[in-house]
Amino acid sequence: MDLLKKEELYTIEDIYALPDGKRAELIDGRIYYMAPPTRTHQQLLLSLSRKIADYIDAKKGDCEVNIAPFAVFLSEDGTDYVEPDIAVICDLSKLDDKGCHGAPDWIIEIVSPGNKPMDYFTKLFKYRTAGVREYWIVDSERNMITVYGFEKETMEQYSFDEEIPVGIYEGLFLRVH
Repeated sequence: MDLLKKEELYTIEDIYALPDGKRAELIDGRIYYMAPPTRTHQQLLLSLSRKIADYIDAKKGDCEVNIAPFAVFLSEDGTDYVEPDIAVICDLSKLDDKGCHGAPDWIIEIVSPGNKPMDYFTKLFKYRTAGVREYWIVDSERNMITVYGFEKETMEQYSFDEEIPVGIYEGLFLRVH
């Protein structure tokens, strides 16, 4: 008799048990290991997060900007743990010392060559179903930003030299460079 092998599902405990310096995300109980970011990736991360945080501070906003590595626990069952490049959380009750429990309002992922399918497909679906309001995919190889406004079911694409309207903040426009 030929039996199908059952795929092992992992939990948050498995993520915390990884050796020091090893980073991974957990989506639907599957572990996805993460490669170290490039210099370009880090420059984009710093530039965008600084612009967003400066805007929130200037408006005396209640939202908080967090950058990777920052834990986001998307599900209560412990099978979804991600570290978005930038997570903006406006419901501060979701935050504790471990990270964010529930969906951030806005997530930005900066694509690395090895993780394109993860950002464009796997995380896109997971973030939308988890309740993220806005999701940006920043692709430096294509000089393109794809913006998903899940509340209004929109998808727009912009080049790095265009001003991009932020859906969750009326009046905020960002240029990626």
